[in-house]
Amino acid sequence: MNKIYKKIISCSLTLGMLLSICGCGNSVSEVQSEGMKKVGSLNVEEDVTYTDDSEIEEVIETFSSADGLCVIEKYPTYYDVTLDYEKGEPTEVGKAYAETIIEAVPGFVNNFEPYLHENIRNAFNGRKINEEALEERIETMVDSLPKEYKDEVTSFAKTISQGEEGYAEDGKLSYIEALTMQIIPDALRPTACSALSLGGEKTVSGKRISIRNLEWSAGSENQITELHAVTHMKKGDESITSIGFLGILDIITAVNDDGVMIAILDVGSKEGLSFVYKGKKCYTFEIRYALEHFETAKEAGEYLVGESGDFTWCNNLLCTDEKDAFCCENATKEVAATGKAKSVLRTKDSELMEGLEWDTPDALCIVNTFATKDNQDRFTGEEFNITRFVKYNQWVSEKDKFSVADAKGLMAKEVVDEYIVSNVHNSGNVHTVIVDYATGKIHVSFTKGDCAEDIPRFLEVGSY
Repeated sequence: MNKIYKKIISCSLTLGMLLSICGCGNSVSEVQSEGMKKVGSLNVEEDVTYTDDSEIEEVIETFSSADGLCVIEKYPTYYDVTLDYEKGEPTEVGKAYAETIIEAVPGFVNNFEPYLHENIRNAFNGRKINEEALEERIETMVDSLPKEYKDEVTSFAKTISQGEEGYAEDGKLSYIEALTMQIIPDALRPTACSALSLGGEKTVSGKRISIRNLEWSAGSENQITELHAVTHMKKGDESITSIGFLGILDIITAVNDDGVMIAILDVGSKEGLSFVYKGKKCYTFEIRYALEHFETAKEAGEYLVGESGDFTWCNNLLCTDEKDAFCCENATKEVAATGKAKSVLRTKDSELMEGLEWDTPDALCIVNTFATKDNQDRFTGEEFNITRFVKYNQWVSEKDKFSVADAKGLMAKEVVDEYIVSNVHNSGNVHTVIVDYATGKIHVSFTKGDCAEDIPRFLEVGSY
């Protein structure tokens, strides 16, 4: 029996050991002197009925910058932002975005500033925060951005900070703090996510359906769930729809006007190497560049794999279009130099590492580890990755063809608020995005408040 599946069986038999990476609420297990006591099912027991359509919310209020370069529509669950690069320069757009946030969302700083400082503390992991070193890291990485992105984010930061300087958790957002918020995934912290892309042979419509789960720290007071945003970067044939958070200009999950979808999933290194930022690129902005400049997933994926040596973290990227699905398995040059990892554009036909099995030819699954043969293995010994991959494999194999409704249903199989097992749709989920290539529609479930819902509510937020 191979090492990966030995581990799977061992983990399955020892449920008390299986811990989700995040959690909310209390454990559903009670261990007493007489042993383990069952207190409820780990699966959603009520009937879940979705349709291919999703709810469309009504606009509550609309705000616009004086020059019209930024429009923010406030919905009950999220903000819809349009940034018009066709009528203004990046510096002007960044300024307009900040001005409109100040007007439209008076509580923006009260939510984002403490959330940012929580991320900074987590990055230093209990060590004393060296603010001077952190500021040098952020400024160096912002300086590495292509000029148009640097102009935009610095203009945004100057406007939103209103003259404040330095790192201080004081209810204000300073210039350096506003720059830091733009590159959290690159400079401060990783994320844990999963993704699945179903090709036409596996869908009812005969067109691809791509799904991504974002697991992200919501903050101690769930601050980030008050700032969900769908941002339309209007730029002619380089336009992008980004699903992320208000005020954020890099890419977490996005799809361009050609249908190229890219989403970030962190991997990290098993080597324990030091964080390197000098001479590096912000991969979340490299994704934005790829979405603006490439019309196919293959072109975008090849570009990002080619740039991966200069990224700050090893990561996976979901990269799909109507025709293809790829995983960019991106290793930094420092990790690659150890011989333990390599950058690869994984396809559904790529040979997987020894012991890893995937039973559906026209589907691609991604979790927080590389999966290609002879690449860095973070399945063995890391139950969270093993369990989710095996569950996806089983669920996809059990059904002949998937509709959008069926894709939604994959996210409503398991009880979220528990600690005993690792779930696909779990308590760390912040958003789930489904792109339907038959219609071009983008369906999103946004987590609000303490915890993701067992049965997520999906909204239609537009088309690519």
